Amino acid sequence: MTILWLGDEDCHQVSRVGGKAANLSQLAASFRVPTGFCVTPELYKEWFAGTQDAGSPGRSVDADLSNIVSQEYRVMAERCGLSEPAVAVRSSALDEDGHNSSFAGQYDTYLNIKSPEAIEEAIVKCWDSAGGERMASYREEHGLSADSLGVSVLVQQLVPADVSGVVFSANPITGARDEVMINSTWGLGESLVSGMVTPDTLVVQKSDFRVEDSYIGEKAQMTVLAEGGTTEVEVPRAQRESQTLDGEKTQEVAPLSMDLEQHMGWPVDLEFAVHDNNLFPLQ
Repeated sequence: MTILWLGDEDCHQVSRVGGKAANLSQLAASFRVPTGFCVTPELYKEWFAGTQDAGSPGRSVDADLSNIVSQEYRVMAERCGLSEPAVAVRSSALDEDGHNSSFAGQYDTYLNIKSPEAIEEAIVKCWDSAGGERMASYREEHGLSADSLGVSVLVQQLVPADVSGVVFSANPITGARDEVMINSTWGLGESLVSGMVTPDTLVVQKSDFRVEDSYIGEKAQMTVLAEGGTTEVEVPRAQRESQTLDGEKTQEVAPLSMDLEQHMGWPVDLEFAVHDNNLFPLQ
């Protein structure tokens, strides 16, 4: 089977879809995870073998992938109730997020993709990044066997975030397990994870969800949707030093991280988005 949807039992398996997608799939049954499907490594391995045989860097999307993406994108549109839902396309390596290595930042991510043809192109670009020299060097540096080479690609409905953030179920600065830390900013999360902005930081006590410490960053820029992708714009001056999460939303984000920690069995860090006052776990 070359396609698995988030929430499917088979999609819970790291060996089938990689750590990133498997974790999201497990959460989809109980939390508001945006709908999405995974292109499993079987199709990647066929594609990779074909490019090696050809001995050329030129890539083309074959008919199988084209048909699969067109069909599944129609299903996603029905689930979303939208004729042309925007999606995020990102890879999920089979040996990602292991005890000794993480591929965070090694693969490319493509946002605000809206047609089957554009999704196909983004999938192939993810495959390209998985088989490139950067990844080969990373694998060699971390002692990872070429036999483990395999990547799933997650195609997921994109949330047009008003606020994005990362919540840690244990304080990553002090190591305190009785505290939750939240970083948040305006717009999509790319400006936060890239270090482009100084985010708001809240430290919340797990016992009573009291905000123990807070810092409101000057968030001068934010990432927003643009035609065919995203762009960076200036945050209106009056909004830069305004707190991105109010008390009610803070008391929704903090317990979410605690629920996930209990579900996974270890401290978690979770990217999230808020749109129309709804909270969405992302990855």
